[in-house]
Amino acid sequence: MINLENKNIILTGATGGIGSSIVDTLTNLKSNLLITGTNEKKLEELKNKYKNLISIKQDISAHDELESFIDKCSQELDDRIDVLINNAGITKDNLTIRMNKDEWDKVININLTSTFLLSKYVIKKMLKKKSGKIINITSVVGHTGNLGQVNYSASKGGILSMSKSLSLEYAKKNITVNCISPGFIETAMTEKINDEYKNQLKSKIPLDKFGSPQDIANCTAFLCSDLSNYITGETIHVNGGMYFS
Repeated sequence: MINLENKNIILTGATGGIGSSIVDTLTNLKSNLLITGTNEKKLEELKNKYKNLISIKQDISAHDELESFIDKCSQELDDRIDVLINNAGITKDNLTIRMNKDEWDKVININLTSTFLLSKYVIKKMLKKKSGKIINITSVVGHTGNLGQVNYSASKGGILSMSKSLSLEYAKKNITVNCISPGFIETAMTEKINDEYKNQLKSKIPLDKFGSPQDIANCTAFLCSDLSNYITGETIHVNGGMYFS
């Protein structure tokens, strides 16, 4: 039922575990996908795997370059951006009293400020066509908080609130803004967690397991599709039941 043929989609953070699954899913659904990231080798690997993929290396922390980056994306996509997926993000974990300002600033600047700016510049393009979708990948810790992640939790919580405001501002222009909030997903990040702490986390998940990147990709595909046209300002929780909003 999900048909993304001829949908022009931009995906940030394409080279991570979740990003790569989103790439696989959206390209298999025949979308026109433009991906970005900072890992040039992985970007090239994805481009070689999918011949119709457009790849642009871009550091989204370079805020003064983002408007021209979106202009370039628009040109590559024949002046029509249907969907922006803000997936890129970083962590710099530390307890609050040990966290320095640089650790705070880097996480806020990439996770929150870059998402704001990319959304702003894409909305300018979408307004011309009077349609579009923005999908922001957030996190369960943006709702619950987490030890040692005051910066990350703040950035993801900020995205949630920002997305609601954006959805209100541009709903009448047929631009929808929604979030996907993953719980604990099997990625390189969770592989670093020791077994004892993993078991503690799983005990809080009613489904008794971590999710897979494909779980997030499936939800992303739905929100990219016309099946989600009447949904805006919402957060879809993909967390195995560990948190209910």
